[in-house]
Amino acid sequence: MRLYRNRQGLTKGKNKKKPRQTSGTKKQASKKSRQRAAAKKKTAAKQKTVHSKGKIPHKTRPELMAGMIALVASWLPDRKLLLLVDSLYSGKSILSVLPANVELIGPVHPKAALYEVAPKESGGRRGPRRKKGKRLPGMEAWKNDRKKWQTVKFDQYGLHGRLRIKSRTGLYYKAGKDRKLRFVLSDDAVGDRPTRIFYCTDLSIKPREILSLFALRWSIEVTHFNCKQHLGLEDPANRTQKAVQRTAPMSMFLHSLTILWFATEGHKHLEYADRPWYPHKSEPGFADMLTTLRRKSWEDKLPKLSRKLTPHDNSITLLTYLATLAG
Repeated sequence: MRLYRNRQGLTKGKNKKKPRQTSGTKKQASKKSRQRAAAKKKTAAKQKTVHSKGKIPHKTRPELMAGMIALVASWLPDRKLLLLVDSLYSGKSILSVLPANVELIGPVHPKAALYEVAPKESGGRRGPRRKKGKRLPGMEAWKNDRKKWQTVKFDQYGLHGRLRIKSRTGLYYKAGKDRKLRFVLSDDAVGDRPTRIFYCTDLSIKPREILSLFALRWSIEVTHFNCKQHLGLEDPANRTQKAVQRTAPMSMFLHSLTILWFATEGHKHLEYADRPWYPHKSEPGFADMLTTLRRKSWEDKLPKLSRKLTPHDNSITLLTYLATLAG
């Protein structure tokens, strides 16, 4: 059964015969097609040259981060820096060009190939020195092997609960070549956290401390969330360079300023909103800090208003007048 029937008939075009091609027509057709392809290629190259003039070469975010790390490391050559990154910045673009005074903690891709350190060479082997040893088992195989788990308890900002961990050393060859790393396998047998592998370039840091340090990144995630939800970071559609350079820093600056004010003065005036479904709240969030700041700002403004200067005879007009002073 046909799902579509041509109105002009099913045999349209079947009786038409294609003209027979001779060797001359074939050569002419192939010559024209080559000319069209060459002209198309030439036009594309010309357009690429025109658009690339005066433009900065494109760099990925990991490449920009690598340049930033190198710059900061050059400012502080006598200090040891520890960098905590997420999966976007834990690959080859960062690890392969890491400065000597910078250590890195980050996650490993779940399907990454990890290797043992290259064994010491004996005198009878020919050829170049081996750069890596045998391939280590993957994450699932490592999780299910017979090696004993170590259970550790965490109770810090960004990480609460019990985790089972295993540790070993090896190479993340695709990202860091022959640089020896410490790997930590983390498994949450009780909660919903996924099983993950983390690495650290500093072999002296213990596995528990590696996970504790990586959890400090949670404050970055919370800061981005607060700036987007409460300070309008994701609202503007910036299309110019100056707007891009100003909007995000200003939002981050206001976020820091609010927290500093609350830590020094605002905590004395904290009042939680009456929420019957949340009576056990004991620690303020950024929304509570911002609400306290707004309330204190209104309290500083309202006593200075004189009712004699306002049209108080009409309550609606009075409220409208006071609302205009909110900005």
